[in-house]
Amino acid sequence: MGAKPSEREIIRRIQERLPAGGGDLVKGIGDDCAVLRQAGGRLQVFTTDTLVEGVHFDRSWHPPELLGSKAAAVNLSDIAAMGAEPRFALLSLGVPAAFAPDWLAGFIAGFLDTLGRYEVMLIGGDTVQSGHEVMVSVTVGGDVAEDRVLYRSGAREGDLVWVSGPLGEAAAGLEICRRRLAETEPAWRQLVRAHLDPAPETALGPLLAASGLVHAMMDLSDGLATDLAHLCEASGVAAELVAEQLPLSSALRGAAVRLGATALDWALRGGEDYRLLFTAPAGATLALEELAAARLDRELHCVGRIVAGSGVTLCDGSERRDISYQGYDHFAP
Repeated sequence: MGAKPSEREIIRRIQERLPAGGGDLVKGIGDDCAVLRQAGGRLQVFTTDTLVEGVHFDRSWHPPELLGSKAAAVNLSDIAAMGAEPRFALLSLGVPAAFAPDWLAGFIAGFLDTLGRYEVMLIGGDTVQSGHEVMVSVTVGGDVAEDRVLYRSGAREGDLVWVSGPLGEAAAGLEICRRRLAETEPAWRQLVRAHLDPAPETALGPLLAASGLVHAMMDLSDGLATDLAHLCEASGVAAELVAEQLPLSSALRGAAVRLGATALDWALRGGEDYRLLFTAPAGATLALEELAAARLDRELHCVGRIVAGSGVTLCDGSERRDISYQGYDHFAP
């Protein structure tokens, strides 16, 4: 028997079987969304995501309302990463035969409340009986002007690398929930919330795309080490991250000490941050910071730079090490 393939390898094998794009297809597999051309100089974008009980969530600690909200949010995050506006959604559910109606009602309420908050309409889907686990699959479609869409493939040598908020909090929140410590420490509430109920960057993504200052963008779902490696591979460049520039909250650092973990590892490898990762020329720094502060009262964080070559290098004091694709992988051993 051969070695177990990685998630990247599985995707590559699928891509190899697909015909070359053409016609209205602008972008297929390989970005946060597929992109189709429509009339009037606009593009349609589509994304889909699946959550499986026991892999992505645990019903014993994840309230149904918040899980419904998260199922919507992780797809809205992909739309935002393209600089697009979400418009409609499809929901497919697999639930066991012996299932509590109240749980399902809570899930649907959370899902619809989040769609409504971002003016997204649920237009259909599917329901099936599963074995013993709940399975959730969501597809979201949106649109964006053709001259504003952002891809992973636009990073250029000399760009600075930015993230839109603190990293690693969702990974810390997951560990807190696994250890059943969520109710014991008030200072950890923001970490638990980051895991249970992430907020997509639906305002910031289109704002950055419309600014014309950003070269490449994607959302952070599998950890900075992996997602930046994806962006670099798509753009044909390399990146250098500076450890001391990574935005690590005091709550994250405190939880790492208490739980015997490493805050930096959570930030690099943990996944599910759903922040934006983007690159822009160094000369755009002041304009980007002023735009985010003035329009959204937000702070952006420069964490490194784009260089020639391939892969992602972490600069931690005098130490340099390759961290490419060291984030979350569904099929890692």
